[in-house]
Amino acid sequence: MQIITNDEQKELKSHGDYAFPVYVSEEVLHNYERGSFLWHWHPEIELTLFTEGEMSYQVNNQVYHVKAGDGLFCNSNALHTGDMINGQNCHYISITFHPRFIYGYDGSSLYRSYVKPIIKSQALGAYHFREEVFWERNILRLMKEIYELYFSKEPLYEFKIQKNLAEIWITFYENYVLKERVDLKDSSTSRDVDRLRTILTYLEENYAEKITLEDIADEIGLCKAECCRFFKRLMNKSLFDYILYYRIERSLPLLAQKNLSVTEIAEMTGFASSSYYARVFRAQFGCSPTDYRKNEG
Repeated sequence: MQIITNDEQKELKSHGDYAFPVYVSEEVLHNYERGSFLWHWHPEIELTLFTEGEMSYQVNNQVYHVKAGDGLFCNSNALHTGDMINGQNCHYISITFHPRFIYGYDGSSLYRSYVKPIIKSQALGAYHFREEVFWERNILRLMKEIYELYFSKEPLYEFKIQKNLAEIWITFYENYVLKERVDLKDSSTSRDVDRLRTILTYLEENYAEKITLEDIADEIGLCKAECCRFFKRLMNKSLFDYILYYRIERSLPLLAQKNLSVTEIAEMTGFASSSYYARVFRAQFGCSPTDYRKNEG
């Protein structure tokens, strides 16, 4: 299983509908190929409640080490990905909702004053909730209630979920935005996020073709050396390693198609030869593409 996105990493899965723009699901990190979900974004806010295990969860340029009992706020349109830590599984509850569910309609005073400053801020990609902080513990409690309400389908559950989401927003705004007086318009963070998004989009659109460092550097307006340093700083891995990782990731669903040869798959995912593809695959998985296909079949 893997998250399905378009060429700009936007997740294509529906998160509720216009009538009730809320979607709650139980997730297991191990269900994703290689125990990680790919970079993606969506216009909905995502609240995640971690119930078992731990995970390395990256949002834009910030990495969070989350564990059971923690929660995470992921902002609208923020790029995010998650990976296992030391091969350990992680169970979590995902609550996604369109912010209009709490502000009503575009142009409302709720939207202008309290919602827009947050969802339009690239400086605020995410926030890590912990039980040790009183107001954060209250938000975690409200998230648990939303999960229970969503699956109970008891009378008025939609209203009660809306009430809880509004209370979460009020609590977060009062304690984070007002009391801590955070700068939601940090231009340096915004610039980094834009550059990272540009690189990831370029790789998504061109991973099957020959990619040079010069091509990527030109996309974001940096020299080649600075481009490498920038990517390493934000992603904690080299640009070259990430390209290989991403190409192998894209090859996994193709291996499930028995009508494609390993040579064809190598060509479709940007590898210069099937032998190089097999060598990189073995380095990442400890087996050949052919053996992986047999084991997964």
